[in-house]
Amino acid sequence: MAGLGAVGVAAWVAVSRWTTVAAGNPAYTWLLVALAVAGVTMLAWSTRARRRRDRGGWNRAARTVPAIVLVLAAVAAGWLRPFPATAADAATGPDVADLTSTIELRPPGQATGSGFVFYPGARVDPRAYVGILRPLAAAGHLVVIVKPPLGLALLQPSQAAAVVSAHPEIGRWVVGGHSMGGVAAADYAAAPGSRAAGLVLWASYPSGSLAGRTGLAVTSVSGTADGLTTPADVDESKASLPPSTRFVAVPGAVHADFGDYGPQPGDGAPGIDHADAQERIRAATLTALG
Repeated sequence: MAGLGAVGVAAWVAVSRWTTVAAGNPAYTWLLVALAVAGVTMLAWSTRARRRRDRGGWNRAARTVPAIVLVLAAVAAGWLRPFPATAADAATGPDVADLTSTIELRPPGQATGSGFVFYPGARVDPRAYVGILRPLAAAGHLVVIVKPPLGLALLQPSQAAAVVSAHPEIGRWVVGGHSMGGVAAADYAAAPGSRAAGLVLWASYPSGSLAGRTGLAVTSVSGTADGLTTPADVDESKASLPPSTRFVAVPGAVHADFGDYGPQPGDGAPGIDHADAQERIRAATLTALG
């Protein structure tokens, strides 16, 4: 049963989300491959044991432990199935470079503004943020959307460091992110050696205190109808942010308004048109980029 479950989960994710998985960080693809191989191996092992009538207590225990691990891995892989971008075709064009670990939105001509490294929300297709961020690139900013391993930005909050190193032509950097991505961006901004001059939180807040970081320009953008990062959460985060932090609340906006990936379980009911909410979110971010 564990082997069948593992193979079934890998097949289910591949069939239902293959284009999304293929467009993301390759770590999730490798997890699915490993899960399928482990499932087939478990099936072969169990079949051989039954044929040999090898059902002693020790052999049952030897099969039980890997089976439990395999079931847990299958549950995790199924939970990690990403929210697909509703406008995945937006991540194409001469201004878009879809790379292995990042999506770069390049400004026309030479970049004249700040560089912006953006971390997606948990399990959200990175392409879901191309539409809302593309106008920032058109305004002269190099925008780089990172592809987190397994869709979880907190697994590698240092991804911004590689982006900054790859673009020495950019003099000023701002990091930001949506939900868990904002937490990862804040972690990078707080890390020793960080090049971040600014931090933009979309429906997010830091895991630790940045209250003493007077040299960090922080903007917190949130939705008043957000059911996941609630107004109370944002209000509570004020003590962890510098006194100069600019807070922008978008009336009626929900968690899913910060990207294009459809409704999200647990979110609130939107009280504003999706496009209007994104325009306000984008305007606040453009101000933060300078």
